[in-house]
Amino acid sequence: MTSDDTTGAAPAARPRFGANYTPSEGWFHHWLDFDLDAVRRDLDGVSALGLDHVRVFPVWPYFQPNRTLIRPRAVEQLVALADAAAERGLDVNVDGLQGHLSSFDFLPAWTQTWHRRNIFTDPDVVSGQVVYLRTLAAALADRPNFIGMTIGNEINQFAAGPHPDPDRITPEQADTWLRTVLAACEEGAPGRLHLHAEYDAAWYQDDQPFTPAQAATIGAVTAVHSWVFNGTAQRHGRDGVATGQHAAYMIELSKAWALEAHRPVWLQEVGAPAPLIPPDAAADFTEATVNAALDCADVWGVTWWCSHDVSRSLADFPELEYSLGLLTNDGRVKPAGEALARLAKEGRDRAAPAPRTTALVVDAGAGAGAGFGGRSVCAPGGAVFEAFASLVGDGVRPALVLAERAEEASHLAARGIREVVRPADVLG
Repeated sequence: MTSDDTTGAAPAARPRFGANYTPSEGWFHHWLDFDLDAVRRDLDGVSALGLDHVRVFPVWPYFQPNRTLIRPRAVEQLVALADAAAERGLDVNVDGLQGHLSSFDFLPAWTQTWHRRNIFTDPDVVSGQVVYLRTLAAALADRPNFIGMTIGNEINQFAAGPHPDPDRITPEQADTWLRTVLAACEEGAPGRLHLHAEYDAAWYQDDQPFTPAQAATIGAVTAVHSWVFNGTAQRHGRDGVATGQHAAYMIELSKAWALEAHRPVWLQEVGAPAPLIPPDAAADFTEATVNAALDCADVWGVTWWCSHDVSRSLADFPELEYSLGLLTNDGRVKPAGEALARLAKEGRDRAAPAPRTTALVVDAGAGAGAGFGGRSVCAPGGAVFEAFASLVGDGVRPALVLAERAEEASHLAARGIREVVRPADVLG
């Protein structure tokens, strides 16, 4: 699969269920004191939930501390983790450029302060990224349980505000960078599922240079990261329709920009953040979110954030980060874990959802496809977002379609859409 291929991967025969692997001991700093036995215990817990894959996170500066030094021992440890996962029936997706994790930035010293360079456009930095990503992919290319590479964890947050020191780029530069680094992954592991993943600013923020069109057309599948602390739960409450439907909304929103009617979509991150979703509501939120997501067509899989709670012995995390695990630090299954285990067991045999015959029009402005545009209409409080929630509340299962394609008969027919409505028709 080349990075230029906009047709994506074939939809999964049935949805995958997995977890973003957060080590119970040492968090992602575990790479500094790698303990394969501890990893095995963690993966035993994930496997016991009936999940089939994990997404794992090499920390970029730990693996590539100098632009021309990729630590062989770190790469060996990554392969050992993948092999341990295989022994437990788990496939592995590897995120490359961490990048950003749970409010902390991890960038190599050779991109910062005295060596400050734009991580998306500086030729030396990009060439270092290419070699690094190709090396990780090649190290795993012969492992049957290797799904493929994700470029990095929400790396678009480095490209614009509210990041305090962004590496500013244009949408055209973002496009070039994405295709370059995805090609490196393909060179390292040909034919695997290589993709990129942004946080929701790509869909909601008007001046974000990573665009919906890039998310929905570049790479093997479209990834969405759904977090209701983005204003959704604050506005609609923990039990609000929009809160339980947020992941499904993002999946359907991604389809509006996809060129192919049935491009697979991976719900790659979703979790129950306290206190907006309190512990006694986490299981219900998990069930509502996953059921809503599986009511969307062409879902490749659901990967919950995250496997294990962050230890309270570690300082300075935002409060919500300590309690997102499906399991506690000592391996006890939490209510959300029990819910996801049940949903995974039931979901693999779930019938494919019926087409969504009513489509809500997304008019984000002409620039929103390839460049800057009015994407804020899609964000919580925006007309498209609120109209979608209103329709769902009325019992409708809405799709979303770009304004410029709302009268394109062949596109609508390929998606099973028979009726088109506009936000003003819904909201009055």
